[in-house]
Amino acid sequence: MTLSSQTIFSTMIYFYKLTIAYDGTCYSGWQIQPNATSIQEHVQKALQIYLKTDYLPVVGSGRTDAGVHARNQPAHFKWGSLLDLSLLRKALNGILPIDIRVKDIQRAREGFHAQHNAISKEYHYFLHLDPVLDPFSRLYCWHIHSKIDLDLLKDAAAQFIGKHDFSAFANEAHKGSASKNAVRTIFRIDLHPVNGGLRIEFEGDGFLYAMVRNIVGTMVAVASHRRPIEDIRLIFDSKDRRLASMAAPAKGLFLVQVNYPKDHLIETQL
Repeated sequence: MTLSSQTIFSTMIYFYKLTIAYDGTCYSGWQIQPNATSIQEHVQKALQIYLKTDYLPVVGSGRTDAGVHARNQPAHFKWGSLLDLSLLRKALNGILPIDIRVKDIQRAREGFHAQHNAISKEYHYFLHLDPVLDPFSRLYCWHIHSKIDLDLLKDAAAQFIGKHDFSAFANEAHKGSASKNAVRTIFRIDLHPVNGGLRIEFEGDGFLYAMVRNIVGTMVAVASHRRPIEDIRLIFDSKDRRLASMAAPAKGLFLVQVNYPKDHLIETQL
């Protein structure tokens, strides 16, 4: 092997996409936080242990709040050699806590970025509407004790569909991405009956910090007749988070899917 070919080989970088599921109950969310335990921290440490390195950043598709769950949270990392993906997945799941699982690992195209390349995201929020809450569901839904007008809930949901400035429905609206551009497009908000309650499905091109929870909190306030539906337009126009209702609890929210261009992968999933 010539010196030039050795140099080329040593500088090759391979991109890998992880798909992770987790129960967020015991965590501060995806993103590493000072003095708190995060999903990102655990995944990075597991990779560092297996690959015997002191530094290996893992980038997620976005942050999730403390207590929020994920069925499919994409993330990516870069490494200087080809990896046995089946063996890597098995090893990571042997290191990670039982409430965090790597579902699959795939080779991604060069330059793939889990956050910047995302074209849409889907979240589900669960409301429990029956008087008695199943104790096995208590960590994964918001138990609503007041009567909910489902027709009014649908009408409230319709107010959020489309392209809007969501400053008033974002925590820390003057920081991060929200401060640069708080305009997002929600493609759909669908309501589906589930055992004892309701699943609210959100799909959009992106979501600001705590945006889904703030929307759900306002929808529920309207549907329980605590505030008029006309308030929603006033809240939008104000761009003031203080005028929106209390955020729905984090435990009812799930990141379900993040979508990317079809050509973002090199290999099929495990």
